[in-house]
Amino acid sequence: MTSADTALDPRLFRRALGNFASGVTIVTACGLDGRKVGVTANSFNSVSLEPPLILWSLDKRSTAWEVFQEASHFTVNILASDQIALSNHFARSQEDKFDGIEHHSGLGGASLFSGCSGNFQCANYQYVDAGDHWIIIGKVEKFEDQGRAPLVYHQGGYAMVLPHPRGQKPQGTDTCESSDLLNTRLGDNLFYLMIQAVNASHPRFVQQHLSLGLRNSESRLLMVLDSAPNASLGELQQAVSMPAREVEEAMGTLQRKGYLQLSDDQRNVTADGHTKLEDLWNTVRKAQEDIFSALTEGELEVFKKALRLAMAAR
Repeated sequence: MTSADTALDPRLFRRALGNFASGVTIVTACGLDGRKVGVTANSFNSVSLEPPLILWSLDKRSTAWEVFQEASHFTVNILASDQIALSNHFARSQEDKFDGIEHHSGLGGASLFSGCSGNFQCANYQYVDAGDHWIIIGKVEKFEDQGRAPLVYHQGGYAMVLPHPRGQKPQGTDTCESSDLLNTRLGDNLFYLMIQAVNASHPRFVQQHLSLGLRNSESRLLMVLDSAPNASLGELQQAVSMPAREVEEAMGTLQRKGYLQLSDDQRNVTADGHTKLEDLWNTVRKAQEDIFSALTEGELEVFKKALRLAMAAR
């Protein structure tokens, strides 16, 4: 723990901030010379209804700052849950981020993307100097609400919104609401069952991994590296649903804990890492046995086939 007069570790501070789940946006603008910029940001938030104001923050080291400062407008594109690749694309430094990316111009020439949950087209309203970031406040002049499920960012990884499980027993009753629903038409719906199954089981794994000294993102990455040690950074991003920066940070954390050895492009799980992996796989194996003990081996194989079919449909 740190006190108010003790210097904070930036890495640990950022890690702690990751406990606050947020949406993911790409903020765009167009300079006076026609140069387009876009950055991935999860710092977006509302400020005021009257007048309609929103804000987001930009790292002062960003080369896009000059364009955002001189542009008359900017657009906040709220990403949908299936736009991870777009988020990763605009999170990387590259000469022309818009090359090959479908987009169209909005107010002030700021780019809008199709398939988003929504967007806010804003006139530049105010800049606030805040430490190593600029807080940029915009006045909303136009917006679109597509209502698509949003992309979520939590503990260094991408996530998505799922209905919250309501499996607690109501006071004074012996049956829970979700059990009653399983005997209705809703309980015969495969998608409802999959969502409820994830809701019911995921918190258990998160807590078990924390008890082993690993956050969910770190345990996922270690298990993926065990199965695919030569995977590229892009392949790792897709497998663990994390941005490149977070994958690299998680690898650094695993290295500091002695579970991973990094050299050039080589990623080797250490002896301590393999010991930790055995603990991880044992928790998964034990949970699987507990949850699916009523199924035969043949039924489990059919279940796995069904899940693979669902995954292939994305």
